[in-house]
Amino acid sequence: MSPATVPPVLLPGSTLGVMGGGQLGRMFVHAAQAMGYFTAVLDPDPDSPAGRVSHHHVHADYLDGDGLARLSRLADAVTTEFENVPAEALASLAGDVPVAPGAEAVAIAQDRIREKAHFSRCAEASGVPCAPYAVIEREDHLAPVPAALLPGILKTARLGYDGKGQRTVTTRAELAEAWADFGRVPCVLEQRLPLAGECSVIVARGHDGRSVHFPPQRNLHRDGILAVTEVHEGSLPAAQAQQAVAAARAIADGIGYVGVLCVEFFVLEDGRLIVNEMAPRPHNSGHYTIDACECSQFELQVRAMTGLPLVVPRQHSPAIMLNLLGDLWFAPVSGRPVEPAWARVLALPGTHLHLYGKTEARRGRKMGHLNITGPSAEAVRAVAAQAASLLGLPDSTAC
Repeated sequence: MSPATVPPVLLPGSTLGVMGGGQLGRMFVHAAQAMGYFTAVLDPDPDSPAGRVSHHHVHADYLDGDGLARLSRLADAVTTEFENVPAEALASLAGDVPVAPGAEAVAIAQDRIREKAHFSRCAEASGVPCAPYAVIEREDHLAPVPAALLPGILKTARLGYDGKGQRTVTTRAELAEAWADFGRVPCVLEQRLPLAGECSVIVARGHDGRSVHFPPQRNLHRDGILAVTEVHEGSLPAAQAQQAVAAARAIADGIGYVGVLCVEFFVLEDGRLIVNEMAPRPHNSGHYTIDACECSQFELQVRAMTGLPLVVPRQHSPAIMLNLLGDLWFAPVSGRPVEPAWARVLALPGTHLHLYGKTEARRGRKMGHLNITGPSAEAVRAVAAQAASLLGLPDSTAC
């Protein structure tokens, strides 16, 4: 973007809009309000977590013309809190107010086929490829699939997150069956690779093309959902961390991204990085920044969309984040409703509880997260293990 097209800086006192009323929107609203901004949330749920704490809640569908018009009248700029907000809604809003990230960037993240193509274009500059893959959009795309891609993981091109819309296939017959079970929608088949772990990088990029990033995060997923994030000096080899940062920046630069972007990577057994996917928003793996960094990912989201300076976010404490799913609100054997042992957990040093204001706990539903900070990686790991035990979570140090 040239200097002539950079929007004016929006100072505190302006109103910032967010498409989506979930927990990411709620934390964005808290960050914006702490900096002196007014907020407006558009979400179809009248009891959305973000809508309940915002100055304005536009209760409307994401493609409702009247709702979008009201949001554009209320807000001086608009962002999004999750990647499945329709890109066409963001494009419509952009005719009236600055929108960051833009509709085109979100559209790429919403479609694995376009996303993989973008990663492939960036691989030469970043040195980090995506997994070998094939696009399957029609039945005649099945037979030419290279044998080297099996066993593989079939993923729907759209509306897949937290492990949804994915299936492991080992033979051509299983591939055809899985594609049929998915409704013959466009998919990508990725080669299954020998993984040693996962990591992610959160980048914030401004309208002027300048960007900053948080330290790369080491992540552990369970059942396709992020369970643990660990960030401290040495949590990733230095060369690997530098390569992940370079790749994330190249991916953001390649689409002229504005806002906070998370890029997730697979770490192979031989130490190589493979870019997996990107999220055009703050990310679960960045929740530790609220308590362990001088500037959180949500404050950087505010700064990026308003044109305020993007400060380099210094991490002041080693940190571990434990994701808290609705399963914790049910007894393991009987299944009866229970309240997690918050008092005992919060008696541990360096624990910071963040609950999302959701009125109903359901198994697999993200209800909150627990950040643990401390003077050293060893101290944080010890407290995280105690907290996980008290909450009935698996070993948090397996990350």
